Amino acid sequence: MPRIAPLLRTAADPKTGATLDAIKAKLGPVPNLFSTLAHSPPALNAYLGLSEALSKGVLTPRQREIIALAVGQANACQYCVSAHTALGRQAGLTEEETRSARSGRAEDKLEGAVALLAVQIVQHRGNVTDGELAAAASAGVSEAMTLEVVAHVAMHIFSNYANNLVRTEVDFPPVAI
Repeated sequence: MPRIAPLLRTAADPKTGATLDAIKAKLGPVPNLFSTLAHSPPALNAYLGLSEALSKGVLTPRQREIIALAVGQANACQYCVSAHTALGRQAGLTEEETRSARSGRAEDKLEGAVALLAVQIVQHRGNVTDGELAAAASAGVSEAMTLEVVAHVAMHIFSNYANNLVRTEVDFPPVAI
């Protein structure tokens, strides 16, 4: 049972309601993460704004989902691992690639470097070693990609921690962590 229940659309103020309506128009059902964050419109809008901005970056949809899976697993967030397993499929990840991403790996050299860097950022709280950063760069992770990986990690830590704290009810096919 969630510690904070999702905000019902009927209880939302008009501006937040319009945001929830826009999410519904784009995604269909409003994921519980978003309707829970709607209790704090600034928190919801911060998450949505960062997500939208990062969707226009240099990382591919596959790479973004790999990061989400790696960070979600590192933070033991069942909601996020479940959600991004489903979203990863939409981005072209196979079941095996999804499992690999969750452990910070990928068969593709660049995708593997992105996954590993994301896990290292989480594990070291951003204090990645020179050697770890050099290894990512030698695998093709550019400076722009590195900074976007950090931004994605931050965004996913926010959602992981929020979901873990709130115990958001998983409304995607559940995946064990």
